Amino acid sequence: MAIAKGYAATDASKPLTPFTFERREPNDDDVVISVQYCGVCHSDIHQARNEWGNSRFPMVPGHEVAGVVSAVGAGVTKFKVGDRVGVGCFVNSCIGCATRDLDYEHFLPGLTQTYNDVEADGTTPTYGGYSDQIVVKEGYVLSFPDNIPLDAGAPLLCAGITLYSPLRHWKAGPGMKVAIVGMGGLGHMGVKLGAAMGADITALSQTLSKKEDGLRLGAKEYYATSDAETFAKLAGTFDLIICTVGTTIDWNAYLGLLKFDGSMVLVGVPEHAVPVHAFSVIGGRKSLSGSMIGSIKETQEMLDFCGEHGITSEIEKINIQDINEAYERVIKSDVRYRFVIDIASLAA
Repeated sequence: MAIAKGYAATDASKPLTPFTFERREPNDDDVVISVQYCGVCHSDIHQARNEWGNSRFPMVPGHEVAGVVSAVGAGVTKFKVGDRVGVGCFVNSCIGCATRDLDYEHFLPGLTQTYNDVEADGTTPTYGGYSDQIVVKEGYVLSFPDNIPLDAGAPLLCAGITLYSPLRHWKAGPGMKVAIVGMGGLGHMGVKLGAAMGADITALSQTLSKKEDGLRLGAKEYYATSDAETFAKLAGTFDLIICTVGTTIDWNAYLGLLKFDGSMVLVGVPEHAVPVHAFSVIGGRKSLSGSMIGSIKETQEMLDFCGEHGITSEIEKINIQDINEAYERVIKSDVRYRFVIDIASLAA
């Protein structure tokens, strides 16, 4: 087995620290990737601190993994050494299924997360992209378009697909009024992607501090949700609202911004349950729905779309030694808009 270096959470109450571990031996259908960059997702923090109650330690987080193929198994046909590739939120799916569901695999039982999980053998832990290498089955490796840099492209593998999937599913496009709630790592991707699809995008953020960025990235309007007048002015405005916020807010208030037959889609995950009143949805036949990442097929579609439109994430690169400080800054919304770890810093 190959020896890998990374950073790990060893306990929910402790900071991440250097960690050396063994990567599994590659099988014939595996791709070995030399990791160059890894995005920092808020879900990394939730899991490293066991805020969802399902954490396995030691844990090497990271599911926005970008790098270069360093070796391939004898049966691999899609990739070769030197290819620019990525790994997203899961590395296996439909375990036990007769056939793989290429469109809805991420919603079915048996999904193997890129980290904080175990391989199909039921014992080998999965370790993520805060490390210098990773071994992944060929069918779960993604190709980066030539014009997408690996550093700014890494967050597309979670933040990008998390917004692309609901925008596509709810048919965002010309003539459709779409609100993106939250102007962070997820929300700024929703603004970019929705605008590229031709939708009329409004950004809804707690304050106006990021208004200039929101308009630059493609929003036509930008409002502060801390101002009660916003909810009065925009009542009944939107066909689609995508809520990226991972803290507790009043969903009832946002449902009031929908048109008749409008939909509000949740992609952010608050730590605690949020109450919703029936009157918030029945009067206008409104829908409150959820969406979670996307299939490998759809993620590749998203990457190709981003290549066609020149879309990347807005990033701040950090050394891995700064990861604990970065976690605190994410919690304070003090990043524009996604931290990306330069894995070369592991060698420092």
